[in-house]
Amino acid sequence: MQPRNMSMSGVVDLAAVKQAQEAKAKAEQARAEAARQGGTGAVSPADLVIDVDEAGFESAVLQRSTEVPVVIDFWAEWCEPCKQLSPVLERLAVEYGGRFLLAKIDVDANQMLMQQFGVQGIPAVFAVVAGQALPLFQGAAGETQIRQTLDQLVQVAEERFGLTGLVVDPEAEPGAAHTAAPERPAGPHDAALEAAVQALDAGDLDGAVQAYKNVLAEEPGNTEAKVGLAQAELLQRVQNADPQKVRRDAADKPGDAQAQIAAADLDLVGGHVEDAFGRLIDTVRVTAGDDRDAVRLRLLELFEVVGAEDPRVTAARRALARALF
Repeated sequence: MQPRNMSMSGVVDLAAVKQAQEAKAKAEQARAEAARQGGTGAVSPADLVIDVDEAGFESAVLQRSTEVPVVIDFWAEWCEPCKQLSPVLERLAVEYGGRFLLAKIDVDANQMLMQQFGVQGIPAVFAVVAGQALPLFQGAAGETQIRQTLDQLVQVAEERFGLTGLVVDPEAEPGAAHTAAPERPAGPHDAALEAAVQALDAGDLDGAVQAYKNVLAEEPGNTEAKVGLAQAELLQRVQNADPQKVRRDAADKPGDAQAQIAAADLDLVGGHVEDAFGRLIDTVRVTAGDDRDAVRLRLLELFEVVGAEDPRVTAARRALARALF
């Protein structure tokens, strides 16, 4: 039996997770504010194609990817195939009417982004959906192939992440929907969140879970509470587990989704982050249907637990994308 006061020390830092989720939280606040003001978040067709650099990547790509799939076109002025591909992508971005946003990145001016995405040659096209990077294709693909890839991307974004895209208003002024969201003042749930963190640190898992659920009952979009709840529930799941039995079942049943999910929980709590991620990604490859979806969803939960900015999460997201597509 695992001790009740087990800790996520070395695996999870609540403050770091909060910072990593800040972009998503701000985007959610901006959308909520736009809805309260009667849909003022509509964009013009010109806003569907944007130039992005390293300084603006977080706001232009990561934040926006929580409301619309962002397709990234890595290009350079000297690249002849890029000159064939980019106009097609730009035209399709407008044609798809806000179902995806096209971000153009000049690799000569943004070497760090090129390296972070592992771009080996250009043109290269990626997507970011809800903060997750997905490789799409490399080279000058034909329009039919591009459309098929975009259709699949849009479907995945809608069905798995609930992203329905942007509202496009031909009469909207370019850039009108990109004003920064106001800073969030201290809210009524700050004290409850602090109490939940203290309960989690003290090993009072039931108390932490209930505290986070109380916050989410009144504020379903509270990102910090969602992440904290995922952490507390992870610890609850492994609290009374028999580690030897869990690992024996996982070894004996490599294709059993539930056995691998249980072992991955233990891996993560034990600090073996790459093992947890790798186990579930391997299971995604050998399962299908509901089992595969259960494994994928658990993996996404574990991504939240570790933190979006952790390089192990970034690498695992790419591996998951390859396994899914």
